Amino acid sequence: MSRAESVPETGRTGEGGVPETGRTGEGADVATDTAAGAPATPGAGGPDTTRPRPAASAARGLRTGRKPNPLWTLGLFRSELVTTFRRWRTIALLGVLAAVPILIGVAIRIETSDGSSAGGGGGEGPAFIAQITNNGLFLVFTALAATLPFFLPMAVGVVAGDAIAGEANAGTLRYLLVAPAGRTRLLLTKYATTMTFCLVATLVVAVSALTVGALLFPLGELTTISGTRISFTEGLGRALLIALAVAASLIGVAALGLFVSTLTNSGIAAMATTVGLLITVQILDQIPQLHALQPYFFSHYWLSFADLMRDPVYWDDLTRNLGLQALYAAVFGSAAWARFTAKDITA
Repeated sequence: MSRAESVPETGRTGEGGVPETGRTGEGADVATDTAAGAPATPGAGGPDTTRPRPAASAARGLRTGRKPNPLWTLGLFRSELVTTFRRWRTIALLGVLAAVPILIGVAIRIETSDGSSAGGGGGEGPAFIAQITNNGLFLVFTALAATLPFFLPMAVGVVAGDAIAGEANAGTLRYLLVAPAGRTRLLLTKYATTMTFCLVATLVVAVSALTVGALLFPLGELTTISGTRISFTEGLGRALLIALAVAASLIGVAALGLFVSTLTNSGIAAMATTVGLLITVQILDQIPQLHALQPYFFSHYWLSFADLMRDPVYWDDLTRNLGLQALYAAVFGSAAWARFTAKDITA
């Protein structure tokens, strides 16, 4: 018998001396599970490796070109929502936002207890503040006007800035990308989570203000900025529209924060940079010499939601604001995608 004939068929090796039986088929599945920490032999005091693990199955699905189940995308989004809203930082931010209407309502109640008007009668303070004593629903508009310039965008900037950089800093970003998420899918999920936080944060302010307004002040028909009277039900509808308009005004900040989050592996640095840019833009928007550039700042039309309290509603500035936010979302969202898809993930 020749020497070549004495070599068993299963002992043939491919390129690099790797046994061919370990390159495809069940051998690859068992090898994958073994690498994950499972015993290679079923029934030997460990899990049955003849049933592929989900992570290994997902990885094999990617290698064979199969797309992940759409239900998995919903599961990823749900997981991101749960993770975001369970953080103590998020709960603290929502708590601060809910406290702002309470402080405003109590302060106005104390100030007007002697019959004087809110704001000292000179128009000081946020918009609609002088109308709160006549109708508690105006506290919703006042609270949104007070929180929109800083508190709401700061909270959104913190969440958006931590979206990618926080995962990299914690060392979990690579593990998220091992699953069949893909960088684009993960980035879109992070942005959708941030936008959900925008809506929830705005509604927290509105509901807190409505509750405090109903407890401390009378409710009834409203007088619009144009001087016409509308019913309380219609006023509630306009309050909901205003809350949605405020949430939509934060689209640009969310996209900007997400882009900054892809530039660094430090969550704190990303959050600080986003909030710093927010403050800088707010300052620049108040300098008269920059009036030619101010219509392009994402914060320039934020207070245009007040036009929803006119009769008829003025839509010009509202549509400009929505268009500007969409432009910022497109520009910085594309920049975030370009950066994240080309980024070398090391953490």
